[in-house]
Formats: sequence, structure tokens, C-alpha cells
Amino acid sequence: MTPLHATASDLTCDVVVVGAGIAGLTAAERLVGAGLDVRVVEARDRVGGRTEGGEFASGTVIELGGQWVGPTQDEVLALAARLGLETFTVYDEGASLLFADGGRTEGEDDAFGLGGEAARAFADLVELIDRTAATIDREAPWDSADAVHLDRMTAAQWLDVHCGHADARAFMDTMLASILAADADEYSALHLLFYLGSGGGLHRMMLTIGGAQESRVRGGTHQLSERLAEALGDRVLLDEEVLRISGWDAEVAAVTTSHRTLRCDRVVVAVPPTMATRMSYDPPLPAGRDIAQSHMMPGSVLKFQIEYPRPFWREEGLSGTVMSLDHGVSLVYDNCVPDSDAGILVAFVEGAHARALHTLDDQERDRRVIDDLTAFFGDAAARPTEVLQRNWSEEQYTRGCYGGRFATGLWTTVGAHLAAPCGLIHWAGAETAAVWNGYIDGAIRSGQRVAAEVAALSPAAPTTSYR
Repeated sequence: MTPLHATASDLTCDVVVVGAGIAGLTAAERLVGAGLDVRVVEARDRVGGRTEGGEFASGTVIELGGQWVGPTQDEVLALAARLGLETFTVYDEGASLLFADGGRTEGEDDAFGLGGEAARAFADLVELIDRTAATIDREAPWDSADAVHLDRMTAAQWLDVHCGHADARAFMDTMLASILAADADEYSALHLLFYLGSGGGLHRMMLTIGGAQESRVRGGTHQLSERLAEALGDRVLLDEEVLRISGWDAEVAAVTTSHRTLRCDRVVVAVPPTMATRMSYDPPLPAGRDIAQSHMMPGSVLKFQIEYPRPFWREEGLSGTVMSLDHGVSLVYDNCVPDSDAGILVAFVEGAHARALHTLDDQERDRRVIDDLTAFFGDAAARPTEVLQRNWSEEQYTRGCYGGRFATGLWTTVGAHLAAPCGLIHWAGAETAAVWNGYIDGAIRSGQRVAAEVAALSPAAPTTSYR
């Protein structure tokens, strides 16, 4: 059975899940396993949320959204294995490139060739960040020691205090922008430390082999959602935008979509917080919840997949990994896949650089990215076979990636409302995860958590084990 596109008819069920990304589909699968009657409503014409498949004209399939998995991301790795999906280790042989202050440096270490005092200052700062992040309460960041103090300052201000080396600091700013898709003055120090701590620290998050970018799913991570949706069959309703959730403070809730009304005992909202604000609630949500979701701002990122006839950079002893402090493209990786002999690079434009591209058309964006790649790799990079891009800030039902961020003063005042139920509404999504917040693994964990919450309130059988 396959997901249905919407037809006008009202429904009654136990649980309505809003959003067919990996969080919502994980919750739905577990709730169905617990014996509940579930419907998943999705505004898009596809499942997968912030994971999305793309395809070059050559037929090579790549990812326009989230793509990497790595060590300690146990839930996404387990799900991939259970669904019969293979993972492969990314290419990471040869030298990486660093562009800073007009210079080009080759390196084969964590600092991309950043040398001397700058490298030592950067390593010391990473160690301090990870040591401090380990003290943050991942389940309740607002209860952490020194939480109020950390929440009152931006991450940039905290870094100013702890790093006096200008080159190391500039490198750190670009590294963090590549992880959070936002600049360090756009979120609090508490948010930075919680976010990095949720993934085991900055060192793990920035690594390729042994870190968050170690592996990919053969054929794309979007298949995780597609296979879950296939198993759920006609419980998944596509092209069905939720307009209003009413009665959430009563005994039966009503979810009104662009095509129907669904009445249910519980609602799981599994969409990014910024999208949750675009639905109407009757009665209005409590102030704390409304503030939390409206102030959890998404990152800004454009992702470019660039195909070449061959991976020419490998012939030059390069890994394909680039970090640039001087260009709009801040991060590049070799993104070749086992099923193709083509060379593929993936390039990211993030934070303020991404926002600077919003007013440009796709062709001009492509041109600027290719100009940067040519500056990195030479003339061979100027002649791609094809370029695919996704501006996640313009994607109608996402409006930004990777995850969300809190500015100063929010974690300690409204952070507790992010994952706490509101009457009959339960909240899932990567932004609510205590482990690997903002990542596919975190989204899966949030779906598991919310399914357990709902199942515990139901007389149905306990949730089936999927291990």
C-alpha cells in the first residue's frame, strides 16, 4: 500500500500525527504497533521532511536534505538496518583545504591545516567547549549549573571570553556556522553548549571518520521515511496541510486540514517549531509554548550538489573537503556514491552568507558557487555536468535548516515548553531531542519518546519492540 493523496472526507481515529518526516513516521509506526488507530497528515506531496531525494540527469540519486549518519547515532543506524538499507563510509583520503586571509593551506588533521599557535588555540577551545558542554543537562538545559549566566550571553560573547586568538576564533566561527547554519551571535551560549553536548561534543560533530559525517545511506536517507510510510500505507495522507487544531484542552481534539476534519484522542505535532506557529489553535496555546515555538528560529542554509564527469580532486591527492573563511561557500565534501563513477561535490552556504543569496535567482546562485569551487580546485571545477540546489529557507513547509536555535534568555524561561505536552497535543521533532538534537537520529528519538507518552495514556497493548 502507498500513502494516499487527500480526498474530502472526515475521519475519526485514536491519534493524528501532523508531519510525515522521520519523527512523525517513527511515532506513527510505534503507535500502530501499540494497537492504536493512527493517521499521519502531511502538507507536502512527499514524505521525509528535511530529508529529500534528488536525482541528476545521469540517473544518480543524491540527497537535497540531511544525509550523514555516524557513531553513537544508534537509532538511525538501527532503523536503517531494520529497513534493509545499507550504509557506506564516505571518501576521506588525501589532504583537506583551508582558505583563510587570502591563503590556501593543505592539511590532514582536524584543523584543516590550521597551524602553529592558531591550531593550538583552536584545539584548546574545542577541549573547553566539550568539557563545558558535558556539564549541561541534556534533558533540562535550564536546570544546568550556571544556566542563567550562559543563557544571558550569546555564544559569540562566550567565545570572546575564552578565545583570544583571532585566527583560531575566525576558524571556530566558520566551523560552528557549518554545524548550526547560523552565526554565533544568533544563539545563546547555553544553546551552543546544549546542542553540541547532545551530539557528544564539537570534536565528534566536526569529524568525518569517527564523527557525524562518517557514513551515508546508500540510495539516500529519504528512504528511511519512504519505507516507514510504505508500511503504514493508507494511514499516511499527503497534500493535506493542517490549518487548525481545536479542542486540545478537552476530551476530543479536532484537526482541520485543507481537505477534512479528523477527530482524535491525541495529536502528535511533528513539524519544525517555526511551522507549528503557522497553524491555528483553539483555544490559543499557553503563552510559554507559543513563545518557545515562535522563537525557536531555524538555520539558514543552501545545499548544492555538483556533478562532474570524474572525481578529479582525488587525482590531485585531495579529499574533496574544504573549509573557507573567505568565500560564500564555507564547506565542501566529496559526495560521490558507490553506484556512479561521476565526481560529486556537496557545497554549503550557511548563516549570513546564505541570507545574502536569498534575493538571487537559481542561476546566479549556481554561478557564485561554481566560482568558489573553481577558486578551491582550479579550472576543472568550472565545468560541472549539472548542479542541483535546495534553499531550505524557501522550502514552503520547512522554512529553514538544519535545526532550530534559541537566542539569549529563552532556554531558561520557555525551554521546558518545547517537549512538554499541551493537553491532548504532544510535540516531536529534532528540536525536541535530548540526544543528537537537530539531527536525523534526534528526530527518530523524539518520535520514540512521544509515542511512549501517548501509548502510556492509552488502554492499548504496550508498544511493540522494534529491536
